[in-house]
Amino acid sequence: MEYLLQLAASPTAWVALATLVVMEIVLGIDNLIFISILTNKLPEQHRQKARRIGIGMALILRLGLLSTIAFIVQLTAPVIEVFGQAFSWKDMILIAGGLFLLWKATTEIHHSMDPAPEDPTSATSTVTLGFAAAIGQILMLDMVFSIDSIITAVGMTEHLPIMIIAVVVSVLVMLLAADPLAKFINDNPTVVMLALGFLIMIGMTLIAEGFGAHVPKGYVYAAMAFSAAIEVLNMMSRRARQKRVSAEA
Repeated sequence: MEYLLQLAASPTAWVALATLVVMEIVLGIDNLIFISILTNKLPEQHRQKARRIGIGMALILRLGLLSTIAFIVQLTAPVIEVFGQAFSWKDMILIAGGLFLLWKATTEIHHSMDPAPEDPTSATSTVTLGFAAAIGQILMLDMVFSIDSIITAVGMTEHLPIMIIAVVVSVLVMLLAADPLAKFINDNPTVVMLALGFLIMIGMTLIAEGFGAHVPKGYVYAAMAFSAAIEVLNMMSRRARQKRVSAEA
């Protein structure tokens, strides 16, 4: 208790908490975009449930990983060497997660460009399998993003209570933003392609990080913000044209 009171009275601890909360929220954007796109593929009545399960699992994973910080830190130690390049467990997890994101985003882009006809006779089985597959894929990416998030937290502060608060706050923000973001993506089909492009970029970044090439996160998120701003301008332009056409009609 005395330890917590000392932290609460420390300005440095509050600065560390605020910085870490912001970092965790920014890192959670990747996960949230993936969850939004994936759950929008489900029937409408299952989407919110899948999003809440996915984000809830992210919270459980991150809190669970925080309880094994000593083990998580060891994941950065090299375990194998291939052609002179050393790889740790973290590197291999990031590479696997990046490859999965590339495969998933490419598959979704192909489906958007050339959607397969649906078989009405198998609607029930598709819903069940689709929901289970969505949860499984969310869980896999939750693991990748959670490990990256916790290692970032460990690198920024040594105080476990600060890490726990930052993780809980960031996941709560994800939970609040999940439904509006998913609805926005679903209502604006052109945004889906942009978000899938973000996932490809994030996947390439994860693979690069896994091979030891540090990619500053600021550059990645600046590119995402610039692309999103251009898309917002395009949306405003389309709506202005539609209003003008309606007024003329």
